[in-house]
Amino acid sequence: MKKSYAVVTGASSGIGAQFARRLAAEGYRPVLVARRRERLEALAQELGEKGIESIVFVVDLSRKEECVRLMERLSGLSVGVFVNNAGFGDCGPFLETDLNRELDMIDVNVRAMHVLTKLVLKKMQEQGGGYLLNVASSAGLIPAGPYMATYYATKAYVASLTRAIAKELKEQGSKVYIGALCPGPVDTEFNDVAHVSFALPGITAEACVEAAITGMKRRKTVIVPSLYMKAATTLGRFLPQDMYIGITGHQQKKKLGL
Repeated sequence: MKKSYAVVTGASSGIGAQFARRLAAEGYRPVLVARRRERLEALAQELGEKGIESIVFVVDLSRKEECVRLMERLSGLSVGVFVNNAGFGDCGPFLETDLNRELDMIDVNVRAMHVLTKLVLKKMQEQGGGYLLNVASSAGLIPAGPYMATYYATKAYVASLTRAIAKELKEQGSKVYIGALCPGPVDTEFNDVAHVSFALPGITAEACVEAAITGMKRRKTVIVPSLYMKAATTLGRFLPQDMYIGITGHQQKKKLGL
């Protein structure tokens, strides 16, 4: 990988923060992007104590103009890696979940991801290469997720868009890589934000990011970190779809204690 800048959205905690640490260890200069300034500055200080200088951009990616502004601020930088990680989830019966929260989720998980994917790929194409990793979820590889309906739908969008673009770039002979990271449960703040407890044991953020970077270097289009989730998403293809959706819904109900 070319040693340049690594941009990580949602870098204030969890997988995003770990991506910043890990890519800094690879020799990239981290660009930390999120809404929570205090968290970003704390991470920048942590990296600074190791002799790693970071750039901090406080951005609300739920707004299209903020996504565009971010890319304008990156215009003079050689971006070797861009991790589209910002996103969140929610859990509950669709008739009861909050509409505004769901629309915010769509704005971040789908619209911001789409805008940044488009603009970053154009930049990397002009540079002559680069790595773009969209953080989806194993949820995006499953037909539907009752009791987390909107979240599953947003991550299906991420996985589908990424796969399609990857095929186009390959056919064009592009040196730009795009892939989708599709983890299952990861032990981060996601649970608290989504108001759930995982029904299955999670992997660490460190393990998730290590698998992601290994898969990215191998130019894999879809990266599923754990053997359990690889088996679950693979075997699910052979089940009747209604049965698969029912099993998925059962797991979500367990998160809600139903």
